[in-house]
Amino acid sequence: MSPFLLTRTLPEDATDAALRADVQQGLTGSPKTLPPKWFYDAHGSDLFEQITELPEYYPTRAEREILIARSAEIADATHARTLIELGSGSSEKTRYLLDALTDLHTYVPVDVSESALTQAGQALVAERPGLQVHALIADFTASVKLPKTPGPRLIAFLGGTIGNLLPVERAAFLASIRSLLSPGDALLLGTDLVKDEQVLVRAYDDAAGVTAAFNKNVLTVVNRELGADFDPGAYDHVALWDTAHEWIEMRLRSRTAQTVKIPALDLAVDFDEGEELRTEVSAKFRKEGVRAELSMAGLELAHWWTDAEGRFALSLSVAR
Repeated sequence: MSPFLLTRTLPEDATDAALRADVQQGLTGSPKTLPPKWFYDAHGSDLFEQITELPEYYPTRAEREILIARSAEIADATHARTLIELGSGSSEKTRYLLDALTDLHTYVPVDVSESALTQAGQALVAERPGLQVHALIADFTASVKLPKTPGPRLIAFLGGTIGNLLPVERAAFLASIRSLLSPGDALLLGTDLVKDEQVLVRAYDDAAGVTAAFNKNVLTVVNRELGADFDPGAYDHVALWDTAHEWIEMRLRSRTAQTVKIPALDLAVDFDEGEELRTEVSAKFRKEGVRAELSMAGLELAHWWTDAEGRFALSLSVAR
């Protein structure tokens, strides 16, 4: 077996079909919405890497702090022989786990980006002789069919990305994760925590305007892929804290009344002056809420680690 395998589980046209469906549904609904996954073309991914280095954006640093401090404990608690990472991207933070999991046989990164999977996977097998990397081109929000690999299995879902899912979506997602696990297998989950509103808003509305550019990039993606005529300069970036739901919302607010044409969908979308397009929900969590959501999915919270300032948490839960 080659140390690096790449398996496509998405049809070649799946991304285009999903974008069309999301834009059609989101821009004809009320309120208007677009899913945050469409931020991440090559330029959007570069912008997000810049965001992770901003002084205001703490989640990446906080999660890395926990991984550095706790990866050995995670390894001792799981004895994982297979590590599966959902939304793996560059697999940068995963290296702390790979170093600690001394019994590891196979790493299965799962992402929609073939180029990211190939680049990260080939680098890992070069660095780590003996490690098998079986990458999957797949959408982790849909059902994922995993390759046969030795147990115990550890699924990692890092970065606080679960917060981008609405509560009903999170419940379905966690249930789908549980269906992939055998009793004793584990889930390592990254969750950003509820904290001071000003700290949260600054993390999504930085002084340098990088997050604003990242937010508006979704319009550039729709323009390029569907021939739309959005003017990103005609929208203002908005980030606000929803106290009732305990989540941050990112929005784009139309500066004027305008009509956007999307020829690929034969669609014209009217915006009123001041009307907002929601582009991201980023839920923040409390320990007992995480425990309850995991339990509903058939997962039992076994370990809970935070960074020194209590901003971010990694939880390890086991399949019942």
